[in-house]
Amino acid sequence: TFDAYVVGKDDAPGIVVLQEWWGVDYEVKNHAVKISQLGHGFKALIPDLYRGKVCLDVAEAQHTMDGLDWQGAVKDISASVNWLKANGSKKVGVAGFCMGGALSIASSVLVPEVDAVVAFYGVPSSELADPAQAKAPVQAHFGELDNFVGFSDVTAAKALEEKLKAAGVPYEVHIYPGNAHAFMNRSPEGVQRRKNMGMPDEDEAAVQLAWSHFQSWITQYLSA
Repeated sequence: TFDAYVVGKDDAPGIVVLQEWWGVDYEVKNHAVKISQLGHGFKALIPDLYRGKVCLDVAEAQHTMDGLDWQGAVKDISASVNWLKANGSKKVGVAGFCMGGALSIASSVLVPEVDAVVAFYGVPSSELADPAQAKAPVQAHFGELDNFVGFSDVTAAKALEEKLKAAGVPYEVHIYPGNAHAFMNRSPEGVQRRKNMGMPDEDEAAVQLAWSHFQSWITQYLSA
């Protein structure tokens, strides 16, 4: 049992939206509201993977993410997908950012009920899930200047692409030139937080392009 934040249209296709390493904060809620309003509308659900904890600085976020029970988080995602399917959503996707991006890809391997996945700048560890065994269509987004080595840098993105090719599922991997990690975060607080982390880039065009790719993908695979 855990708390979840739900927004959007009843009986619409569902999307489980997964938090960054900060927890369920304003930014992931902004994303869920945005997702719920795309196209004909979706029902977005954010499971609280940290059980109420929201981190305020990088050290705390790193510590909390490192302590996460990743297998347990996959169970939370599975429960969220099944709750949406039991409550009016015929098809359900999973989308996530940073830590949530990695978990989204893991869910395409480990949660058979998932109909499509969109991951932003995150790849799961091979211990958690091998993307070469993905069973649902995966779209992934990365910033060219992302320096989280092995997790969301360009090398990790290219390796993910090879694995998805091997899996034989439909996939797209988009890399945005001139963008760093977490480039989708556009709230004033989120922009400031990225600046504090040495990521001053602001590229509204890349954000709009990514949302447009997101919408086409999720509409294609979640339309009843």
